[in-house]
Amino acid sequence: MTNQIDKRYEMKLLEGKTIIITGASRGIGKGIAEVFADHGANVAFTYSSSVEAANQLETHLNAKGIKAKGYQSNAADFQQAQDLAAAVVEDFGSIDVLINNAGITKDNLLMRISEEDFDKVIEVNLKSVFNMTKAVQRTMLKQRKGSIINMSSVVGVKGNAGQTNYAASKAGIIGFSKSVALELGSRNIRSNVIAPGFIETEMTAKLNEDVVQGWRDAIPLKRGGTPEDVANACLFLASDLSAYVTGQVLNVDGGMLT
Repeated sequence: MTNQIDKRYEMKLLEGKTIIITGASRGIGKGIAEVFADHGANVAFTYSSSVEAANQLETHLNAKGIKAKGYQSNAADFQQAQDLAAAVVEDFGSIDVLINNAGITKDNLLMRISEEDFDKVIEVNLKSVFNMTKAVQRTMLKQRKGSIINMSSVVGVKGNAGQTNYAASKAGIIGFSKSVALELGSRNIRSNVIAPGFIETEMTAKLNEDVVQGWRDAIPLKRGGTPEDVANACLFLASDLSAYVTGQVLNVDGGMLT
């Protein structure tokens, strides 16, 4: 029995699959790339300006025995998204999974937020999802298979004061993803959403420890999440384990929305 369990955990759930992850040079995106590489996936990832971090990640992933390549590309730009998808097909031969992870925040109260900051967050967080989904759609339709995973947030589910722009972008991702699931389901292309809660990354490490601990205490599981927690949820939705799951929102939040 023990040997059977060990073999189950040795299985590489994404062996030979090609994954695109946007915004993967750090944080959650980096965590996803590492877990997916451990499960045999070939990883194409994008970054905006962190060239050194992207090069380090590419080297680190390739050392795991898979093929990995970083692309400096802005998913919020429609043509760059098209060019990226074409380059990945040329370099890797297929696109099996798309993870729309790139995102930014420009928080402020509604009375103080500028039109520019509202538009920028919508463009980077929401329009990028449209751009990249359009870009990979043709390849996935030809393959008659694919999994699209879009990164929303608990804020997109419940809202948050001071984040009207961010909440709107993340709620929009949910509606978009459910619509894509209805449109492409007959071609065996699945579309799902991950809604992370408080995930501890390099960015949160810069915050006041007392504030962070207060957030942890308010979570039923009494801790912040890790990039690996989110990556494991993505792993389920990317693999054949979720072959009958589409149009769903999976909250990875330690019980925040319970």
